[in-house]
Formats: sequence, structure tokens, C-alpha cells
Amino acid sequence: MDVVETSGEPSTKPSSTSIYDDDEVVGFEKHAEIMMKKLTQGTKERDVISIYGMPGLGKTTLARKVYYNPSIVSHFDVKAWCAVSQAYNRRTLLAEIFKQATNADSEIKEDDDVADMLRKSLISRRYLIVLDDIWDVEAWEDLETCFPQGNYGSRVMATTRIEKVAKHLQHHSDPYYLSFLTFGETWELLEKKVFRGKSCPPDLLEAGLQVALHCKGLPLVVVLIAGIIAKTERKASSWLEVANDLSSLALGEQSMKVIQSSYDHLEDHLKPCLLYMGLFPEDHKIPVDHLLKLWMAEEFVLNAETENMEEASRNCLGDLLNRSLVMVSGMRIDHVVEYCSLNDVVREFCLRKLTEDKYMQLAVPYNPYQHLHSTESRLCIYIHDDLIKQLDHSDYQLDKIPMLHFKETKSLEFIAHPKLNTWNNQYSIPLDLVVKLRFVRALHLMDVALPNSWATAMQSLTQLRYVAFSVKHFELEWISHLHNLQTLQLRSNEKLHLRADTLWEMTKLRHVNIDCFSLVWEDNDEGSFECSTTMLENIKTFHTYHILLDNKNPRFWWRFSNLEDLSLHVKCVPEFPLFSIPKVHTSLHSLSLVLSFTEFWDSIGRWESYCVFPPNLRHLRLTGCFLTEQMILNIARLENLESLKLELGIPLGRSESYCWDVTDVEFPSLKYLTLLRMQTDEWKASEESFPVLEVLSIKTGFNFREIPPSFQDIPVLRLIELFDCNDRLVDSALQLKKEIEENTGSDSLQVVKLKD
Repeated sequence: MDVVETSGEPSTKPSSTSIYDDDEVVGFEKHAEIMMKKLTQGTKERDVISIYGMPGLGKTTLARKVYYNPSIVSHFDVKAWCAVSQAYNRRTLLAEIFKQATNADSEIKEDDDVADMLRKSLISRRYLIVLDDIWDVEAWEDLETCFPQGNYGSRVMATTRIEKVAKHLQHHSDPYYLSFLTFGETWELLEKKVFRGKSCPPDLLEAGLQVALHCKGLPLVVVLIAGIIAKTERKASSWLEVANDLSSLALGEQSMKVIQSSYDHLEDHLKPCLLYMGLFPEDHKIPVDHLLKLWMAEEFVLNAETENMEEASRNCLGDLLNRSLVMVSGMRIDHVVEYCSLNDVVREFCLRKLTEDKYMQLAVPYNPYQHLHSTESRLCIYIHDDLIKQLDHSDYQLDKIPMLHFKETKSLEFIAHPKLNTWNNQYSIPLDLVVKLRFVRALHLMDVALPNSWATAMQSLTQLRYVAFSVKHFELEWISHLHNLQTLQLRSNEKLHLRADTLWEMTKLRHVNIDCFSLVWEDNDEGSFECSTTMLENIKTFHTYHILLDNKNPRFWWRFSNLEDLSLHVKCVPEFPLFSIPKVHTSLHSLSLVLSFTEFWDSIGRWESYCVFPPNLRHLRLTGCFLTEQMILNIARLENLESLKLELGIPLGRSESYCWDVTDVEFPSLKYLTLLRMQTDEWKASEESFPVLEVLSIKTGFNFREIPPSFQDIPVLRLIELFDCNDRLVDSALQLKKEIEENTGSDSLQVVKLKD
């Protein structure tokens, strides 16, 4: 799936009460128009456009709205977005901007002069750099020299809470003060969020206006209050109670009080889910998949002991998004939320709450004078470089934290997040630290080089439910004692040999992701696959790379009867169907197969006939696949398929040229089609081929000459994205758009051209 990484993309759920879910945010239209003029007009010299105002006014929302506007996207050659925040690392920021500006995938080496690399990459180009949430002038002075001058119309857009910083950044344009909403705009936004576009009933109008009055024009307050009253009984008395609760508050504390009110109205199981997110760094884009697995490991979600644990976790996130306490910060092309984040004010509230509440105690940094009064307290240890440095001192050891001396230690639980900041190995190897966290449930050491002794050192961590390691050598027996393990994530540069019979012991395993040079399933007992009847019914996702398929594998996948998401990088040509009995995997809805060209040239017309997919797939990605007529028919038989991504596909049919002809094929439910580096000269399709297609994305389409003309007859087609494509293909898309407008009178199709 393709991901649009932002700091607050809209949620697609209709019940959302986020200020980030509307194309036109109430009260922001005029601000956005002014900002776009500042970016595209005026001086040709580099200019700095700064937006300032208090928290909760929507500075980042406005910047994001402008940044992703199609006219801005097409105006600039280079765009990059970077969150600066209070605590920042200059090299890290510059590296992030450089990667966005150049689309570089390679790692930046320690001796690379990132500042010089960035400056050279921007010379003679019209660029737009967004620096979100700058707190002091030193941050700007650290970065300014990397943004070259010139007469190309380049712009730097910055957001800040501090007027002095905004004025210091001023070049040609005056700082832009983001004002409060007017009372009319406040009421319009509140009404829109609570009633989802409908009018407020007359019996609630007076109470609703009172609520709007006490929101004091703060968009963040409006949407949080909307999230509260939308869930309460629709009675004037209930709404007036909310209004009265706001009326006596000082403006400076209003946002915090509103968040407290939203927090108080949360169901009990949602509260730890929200507070847990406060442990992530400021402006951190939290991968949703990662977050939900951590919630499950900590048993925050309902149905923790049932097969619906993943659905319960997604529902928890949906509830927090709907109440505007969590923001969407990245979304897949099919509108599935990929990343989320916390508004700075919400995160500040979470950190305060973590230190105030006795049931959850934040112990970073360690305070030797801190006394904890309840054995039911929960200790959250956020592991980072500063803590590691402190623990290296003889008088500052982890075992001096008072809670570790309590006799009833079974009530203690630990949360460790070493992944979220760089763990600098020059300070210490983490093993000595983590082995003391005997009740840790989630441990992410993917970015830490562990010594060979890691397996022995971690034998005492029996409560682990989430494990992510990067190791040179791994044997499944080393963690087979973790009978509660739910998530296993491994990375290795060596070939891994895993014994399947050991895997059968880990019956609570739900998610497996193994990234290695090569993966081979071993079994000393040749009859194990035939004799054992063990089913890993809890397995939901299984991802692995460079897997060697052999005759045991069809029986291996058969053990995962409830598998939902499977991703394989197949290294060799198999001699059998991957799914020998497709109907076994009726729960499988997402499948990714990456095939090797060098290995598969000799298999044309052979393995494709084996690719009979499980019937209920909704998402399919095929890389390096020969698109024979048989393969295309196999895909078209998937009646529920909503998204299809074809990468490095080679059409093979009756024609000598590489023509992808689907004229006589129908993809009945396909909404999202992505074609990446297709080895295709021509593409033919009929009016019936893609009847419900909404989004077409073509990336690196140098060989494509045109989009089939029949696409103008698709009534729901709303977006064509072209990434680094040739001019003829772009012209054909624009011609489609023109013909649709002439035939229907509607500007329903958007064509976006982007450069990689």
C-alpha cells in the first residue's frame, strides 16, 4: 500500500470529530488563500513565511492544508516537511529534510556532511521547506545556512507559538498571526462536528450556542467539546452543564481542562491507551500497526483473550480518533490509517497525567527522592540515551528505583521503549538493563546490535508478549519458553533455520515478521508435518523475506487457519500451488508476493497456473510477476478485491509487444489500482474492466503512452496520481479530465503530477 506521510491527514470515519477530516476546515479558507499567495507570488528571492499563535489554533493544520494543496505541489520542484519541536537534533533534522528533498533511500553515513549535501541538492531549485513548531531562534540559525538563496521563488514556511521567534524569522513577508475563530465560525464548526453536516435541532440551539460561546474561538477546544457532547444525551440540560463547566476557566488553562474533560468521558479501557501514547517522543509519527500490537501486549484492550483482539485494538484507536484526542498523520491510498500522533497539548496532558496518577508512574528521569505509595502502581520506563548515561554512574542504578525493592513485585509491570530514541552503544549494552525489567511485556530492540549472549541473558523475561530483535543468529528454541508471546519480529543478515515443531509450542503467537537473508523451515522429524495436528489458530499476520519454498510449505500454511495478512518474498520457483486448498484461508484478506525475475524467467506459464488465490482477498500486491492471461483471470476471480498493486509486472499474451490487455476482464470490486515500474508499452481496457475504480496511481511510468480512454466512463473515478511519468501519459490523464468535465459538467476528477 502507498502511504501519504503527513502530520495530520483526515480520518475517513464518518463519525470523526477531528478538525483534520474536512477538505475545507471552518474558518481556515481565508487563511489558506492568503498563505498560498505568499508562497507562490511576491519576491523571487527566498522568503520565510511564518505562522504564529497559541496552541490549539490550528497552525500545523493550516500549514498542512496549504502544503498538500495540488497547486502548491505542482508549483515547487522540491518539498519537505520537518517537525522541529523543543528538543531537536540538527543532524537528524537535516538528514530528514535531505531524504525528502532527494527521495534518497540509502543510509547517511556518520562522516557525511549532511548540511552541505542538503544545500547542494537545493541549489538552482524552487523548494518549499516546512519547519513545524519552532521554539527558539537558535533552531533557525542552525538550519538557515542549508537553505540556499536565489531567485527561484523558494520558500520556508515555519510555525511557532512564540511571536518573538516569528519576527526573528522575518525576511520579506510579515509574520502571519493565526487568529481565533469568530463566534459564527465557532458555532459553524461545532454544529458541523456534532451533527455531521446537518442542522442543530431547535430545542438544542440555545444550549449549543452557549457551548460555542465558552470555547473562546479555539478550534482544538471546539472539536474536543464536540467529541464530548456528541456522545452525551441530546438534552439541553446536559449541554448547558458542559458550557458551565467551561465558563469559569482561564484561557491559558482552557485547552488542558477541555482535554481533562474529554479524558474523563472516555471509557476506562481507553484511558491507558491514550496515556501510553504520551510516552512517544514529541511529534513522533506512531505506526498504527506497531501501536496496536503494543496495546495488545500490555492488555489495554478489551477482548484481550479472544480472537477479536486486533479488531478491539482498532476500535480503541477509532474511538480516540473520533474524539479528536489522536490525530491521523499518515494514510494509505485506500484510506486506512497508517500513522497517528498526538497534538502537543494532548501529549503534555498525557505526561502530566502519567506523573499524577498513582496507578501509572512515569520514572524518567529517575528521582531518588520519589516515594511510591501503592504496590498497584505501574512503572513506565522510557529508555533513552540520557537514562543510559545516568545508569552508568555508580550512584544511579536501575535497581535503586524504590518499586524494585517491594516484596509484592508480581503486581509490577514495565513498559520499555528503547526504539523511540537512538540507543547509543558507546554508553552501554542494553542487556544489563533489560534483564532487570523482569516483568517487561514489550521489548523493541530492533535498532540495537545485540551480542551473542542475548538469549541467555533474557531467560528471566518470562512475561514478554512483544519482542523485536536484530540478531546475527537465531534459533526459535531460545524463546520457546515465552508461552505468552504474541508478536515476534526478527531481522538478520544470515540465513535463519527455524524448527517448525518448536513453533507449535507458541500457541498464543499472533504476529510474525522475519526479515532475513534467507529463511528455511527445518524439521528433523520427517513425519512431523503429517503426524502433528497442532493448529496455530491465533496467527493473524505472517511476513517473511527470501523464503525457500519446498514441498512442506503448503502443509505449513494450512496450520494458520485464521491467517489474515501474508507477505512473502519468494526466492526460488516452487513446483506446487502456494495455497493447495484455497478455501482453508477464508480469513486471509491481504496478500503480498514478491518474486525474483532471475529465478522466474523459466517459469512462464507454469507457476502462474498454480496461483489460485484464497477467495476473500481484499488487498493484493504482486511484484515481479508475469501477467499472463491465466494470472489476470485468477486475480479477476477475487470478487472482494478492493486494492491491487502491480510492481515490475510483465504482461504476456498473444501480442509480441508488452501490452496489458484487460478488455475482456472485469475487476468487480477494485477501488484502488497502483502500477509501479510496469514493463508495459500499451494498456487496453473496456468500460466494464474497472467499474468502481476510485484511485489510479502510476509510478515511474516511462513506457506507458496513455491511460485507456474508457476510463472517462468510470463514474466514481476521483483521482489519478502520476509519479515521475512521461509527458504523454500526463497529457492523456489531463485529456481524460477535460473530457469528463465537458461531458458531465463536473470537476470530479483530480489529476496530480508528482516527481520522485
